[in-house]
Amino acid sequence: MVPRSASVNEELRRRSRERLLQATVDLVDERGFDGTTLADIADRAGAARGLVSYYFPGKRPMFQSAVHRLMHRTLQAALEREPRTDDGRELLARAIDAVLGLTVDHPVVMRAHMAGILQAEGFVQCAEQQRLAELLRETMVRYGSDDVDSDYPLLRALMMGAVFAILLPGAGMPLTSLRDELFQRFGLDTSYAVPPGGEPARRNAS
Repeated sequence: MVPRSASVNEELRRRSRERLLQATVDLVDERGFDGTTLADIADRAGAARGLVSYYFPGKRPMFQSAVHRLMHRTLQAALEREPRTDDGRELLARAIDAVLGLTVDHPVVMRAHMAGILQAEGFVQCAEQQRLAELLRETMVRYGSDDVDSDYPLLRALMMGAVFAILLPGAGMPLTSLRDELFQRFGLDTSYAVPPGGEPARRNAS
């Protein structure tokens, strides 16, 4: 048997990691964070259980990586959605709608994510989180920011605040109000963009 090349092995490792991250999001969506075990995730991904600890130091870091992957993939799809645009304001509107759309579509996952990042470890510095940061920073550049180092953290903080406000049990704010506030803060037209699913975010809110 001819040994596999380094590139083939790397691709197999990448696919295994991707399956684990997708299984993590799927299971937390279904069962919640506390109801999902590492063994469950490995079984759903069709992976050996020891492979989980090979890639991740624990369930919480694995989950954060999985959510950041979900976020950057959703954001990239929104930014590249047809019809393509070079309008920086529309791209920022798409980014905001993508994040708010995830909060509506995956409330269990996003609530667990927000709870996790308030713990001592905070953000997990992983490839998925870095890709999300790159996309948001690039969006601020295309929007026309004169000070991305200040404006990107502000955008991130404002969107995180909106996610918290939507998900707060018993006192959640309407998505429409928060979306309008974010759009007003950045001078965006509320007709610019639509979140994943094809309907304007204001029509999806309850």
